[in-house]
Amino acid sequence: MTTKARTSTAPVLGTRALGRATLARQLLLRRASMSAEAAVAHLVGLQAQNVKPPYYALAARLEGFTPDDLSGPMAERRTARLVTLRSTIHTHTADDCLTLRPLVQAARDRELGNFRKGLVGVDLDRLAVLARELVEAEPRTMGELREALLAEWPGADPQALSVAARCRLPLVQVTPRGLWGRSGQVRLTTAEHWLGRPARPAPAPDDTVLRYLAAFGPASVKDMQTWAGLTRLRDAFERLRPRLVTFRSVDGTELFDLPDAPRPDPDTPAPPRFLPEFDNLLLSHADRARVVPPAYKGRTWKKNQAYRVLLVDGFVAGLWKPADDALVVEPFDRLTGTSRDEVVAEGERMLATMHPDAAYGVRFGTVRG
Repeated sequence: MTTKARTSTAPVLGTRALGRATLARQLLLRRASMSAEAAVAHLVGLQAQNVKPPYYALAARLEGFTPDDLSGPMAERRTARLVTLRSTIHTHTADDCLTLRPLVQAARDRELGNFRKGLVGVDLDRLAVLARELVEAEPRTMGELREALLAEWPGADPQALSVAARCRLPLVQVTPRGLWGRSGQVRLTTAEHWLGRPARPAPAPDDTVLRYLAAFGPASVKDMQTWAGLTRLRDAFERLRPRLVTFRSVDGTELFDLPDAPRPDPDTPAPPRFLPEFDNLLLSHADRARVVPPAYKGRTWKKNQAYRVLLVDGFVAGLWKPADDALVVEPFDRLTGTSRDEVVAEGERMLATMHPDAAYGVRFGTVRG
């Protein structure tokens, strides 16, 4: 049977059904009783361009979470921050640092092609060896690493040299960077050196497909390629097809899923949730309508900066930000009395979790910048 024929006979999952299924996998329909480390593994990492978002992401998903629950594993080197999916910084478990990065290495190598004009005459293999020696001797800032590489290749573009080091090596941000309530420059060393064990060979993508579906499904091939920043994953899905079930979206796209994964009733209640900027819920599908209503598309971003997002009834419904005296919430549309009360209660719970010593309240206003 052709793919087109299979898709035409597969059951249809509407937008709400897709959204509820994904929210269940994302631990956002009800908070989960699991450790922060287990949640980071289940979610296949947390987007972490900034220090705080992974903490807010887990506060929205885990019962009884406190910031120390993530800071502890990070200080103990059981989790770490490095560039993986979509060429962005993620917080991963130590195991995933050493397996997911090899999986996406080909994409990092292709990324270097954008900087080839600044790397004329640079021996990239030698650069990787020299950069590894430098950062394993002691963690370096990117500026320090760049200066050392410029001494070897003075005619190269400084930024291109930095990108080359980041692309060729799995560079983790060492603590105290990434710890809640702590500050520190970004200093880098290799994942192998920081975690005390070698990287594993690049795995076949099949296991990662299954993990992606467990955390983000049901999903299309293109959805996973968007999440991972990879191409040519169709073959992996086809190999796994006998182990998967298929559906189709309202526009006819074929969707794959794990047979026993949760697919709640579309009318299952979805409590309000406060999500950080760059939360992977909003970045991991080619078609984001399952959580972003078409009317609000583009309202969670300004240029390259993402806003913090409020979910109501399982969909993006506004923005939020911490101010000096309150948690400020900006709904995109008028909330019902019940929804407004639920948003306030969730905001107060989040404040008590993340800022227990602050006398913040929740107020409604305008969130910008």
